[in-house]
Formats: sequence, C-alpha cells, structure tokens
Amino acid sequence: MIAKHLISTVIPSVKTSDTGREALQLMEFYRISHLPIVNHLDFLGLISETDIYDQNRPDEAIGSYQLSLFSPFAYEEQHIYEIIALASQLKLSVIPVLSETKEYLGCITQFDLVQQFSKLAAVGQAGTVIVLEMVPVDYSLAHISRIIENDDVKILSCYVHTPEGSNKLHVTIKLNTTNSGPVIATLERFNYQIIQLFNEDNELNDVLEHRYAEFMKYLNM
Repeated sequence: MIAKHLISTVIPSVKTSDTGREALQLMEFYRISHLPIVNHLDFLGLISETDIYDQNRPDEAIGSYQLSLFSPFAYEEQHIYEIIALASQLKLSVIPVLSETKEYLGCITQFDLVQQFSKLAAVGQAGTVIVLEMVPVDYSLAHISRIIENDDVKILSCYVHTPEGSNKLHVTIKLNTTNSGPVIATLERFNYQIIQLFNEDNELNDVLEHRYAEFMKYLNM
C-alpha cells in the first residue's frame, strides 16, 4: 500500500488568501488539526490551529501571517509504513502527498492510515493474537512460521517492536484460527515465551483456567 492509494477525497487545502477563521472552520468540520497550504499545485507547508491562535488575527489572510511553515510530506510512491512513521514522529493529523515533481496531490488523514493498517494487520479477520517475548538473537520469523504452520495454521500478519526501556523483542502474530491450543503448546515446547494471548472464543480461558488449577494443586501438595 503506497501513498497515492491512500489520499483522501474529501480533505481540502487552503490558499494563502484564505483567512485563519476559514481554516479553523475547515479543521473543526473535518476534525483535524492541520491543513496544507497550497497555491495552484505548489505545497507551501502545513498550518495548524495553534499557528492561527498564536497569530490572534483570525480574519486576516493566512498569507499575512509570520509563519515558519512546517513542511513535512510523503511522495506518492512511499509505503504506508513510512507514512505511519512520519505521522507518529511529528504528531500529524494529515500528511500531504506530493508527486515526484513536487506537485501537491492531496493528503492522507490519520483515519485513512488506521483503516488501511487494520487491513494489513488482518484486524477484521477472526483468529488469535499471540505476543512472544525474546532476545533479538533468538528471533527467526522463518523458524516461528515453520513451527506454527506445522499445526496447519497460517500467519495472517506479524510485526516486531522493542518496548521502551527493554532489550527484548515483542513479536505480535495474528493467526487464522481461534483453535489456538495446539499452536500454544507447540510454541511452548520450543521454549518460546508467550506473554499475551487474545482469542475470540472460550478456548483460551479454558486453557488458562486449567493451568491455574494445576498450579494451585501443585502449591497445595
């Protein structure tokens, strides 16, 4: 999924001749906090509601403001992962998209990104989510996939991140089954540490309750 396929068809841009008040009204209507300033097809930068309030001249043209314009953008062929990183790092509500010749094509909203990422991550499909924790040297997606697929289960999505302040990886895996018991048992047999499980049926609760009962029985011996 690339930037040009994510462009919103409804979010407008503003011109330097538009007033701050007009920009604020658009931001309020579309529930965003930034708007691209575009004259013809030239992208000049983003203006935020904070910029307008700081100027305290809402009825004057944006072009009369003394602004140090913030000009982040994505090229039309950039991947959604790069765009998500840009939006997250800079806390953007919209991401302008430019052609290779720097012409303004439109913008992508946070909602667009969340909606498309949910498709990539197979969020809407039934299944089980497993989170593994491991040191980086032990991470091998090929090995994990082989273990899981030996149980006739498929991986719908997978992503890896390192929690802040940790030296371990968290590997989040979405499986195409709610019958997760065999996969859990196999992963544990290979000494993978499962730190979180999310299942859409009652099987997981049954597994956890059984383990708790066995643990309590052991303590009472």
